[in-house]
Amino acid sequence: MSRAPARRRRASPLWPALAAPGTLWILALFAVPFYAVAAVAFGYTDPVFNAPVPEWDPRYWDLTAFGEILQRSLSGDLRPVFLRTLLYVGVSLALCVLVGYPVAYYLARHAGRRRGLLLALVLAPWWINYITRMLAWLNLLQDDGYVNDLLLASHLVAEPVRWLSGNPYTVVLALAYGYIPFFIVPLFSTLGRVDERLLEAARDLGCSGRRAFWHVTLPLSRHGLMTASAVTALPMFGDYYTNTLVSGSPTTTMVANQIEFYLLGGSRKELGASLVLLLSALLMALMAYYLIASGRAERELT
Repeated sequence: MSRAPARRRRASPLWPALAAPGTLWILALFAVPFYAVAAVAFGYTDPVFNAPVPEWDPRYWDLTAFGEILQRSLSGDLRPVFLRTLLYVGVSLALCVLVGYPVAYYLARHAGRRRGLLLALVLAPWWINYITRMLAWLNLLQDDGYVNDLLLASHLVAEPVRWLSGNPYTVVLALAYGYIPFFIVPLFSTLGRVDERLLEAARDLGCSGRRAFWHVTLPLSRHGLMTASAVTALPMFGDYYTNTLVSGSPTTTMVANQIEFYLLGGSRKELGASLVLLLSALLMALMAYYLIASGRAERELT
């Protein structure tokens, strides 16, 4: 007997209605401002008032400023700035992995009844304004601050270290300190979902605790590790105030500092807007790589 084709289910309007506020929110606070930045980047500067004049009609966009920024970023004075930004973010992310992974693993697998308290301590920095926390670091890292006092007392250095005078190590440490909670929380969530029965099976097959970690826990946490890295690294690229607070030196300038200079202190706003578009394109490429790698990791697990 041939069966009649199943009746196609009628789509419910409930879910599109629930998604409408979020869609409008994204359009109002992301799409429209991003288009405004593009209009400034492809517009021109008023020669009389020295103010940017956005061009809203894409048919009349002028790509001169964007081409200048692209050329300077590939082979001009902005190329070292981009390379320095990639280096600082990469080293800061490596520090977050070295410090954050053991913390997230301990919270997820061994904290026991103290898990809630320890997780609250990890999240405690979010309860304090970011700039306030950075200002506290300024007091600690001054030439006569507690950090130098400790180093001098333990005879690790012969004279005070100038942490706040264009020291790249200070910028890297400050970035890692400021964003490490973004790394720990998603990784903790992933490690907490690792099935304990898989670890027991590995031990039953003769694996030691260390081998079970390398061959079971670490591969299963790879997706969470990539998510934590993306959530941590992407805002680092757009961070300008950390570098300004703990260094303020041209020798440690990052891309976001250049954007701040052109948009707030420079006379050619279209260059700053073009730099925003170029940095956004770089971050979109990194995000696309993350999505592709994440999808591949999920398919391997299934």
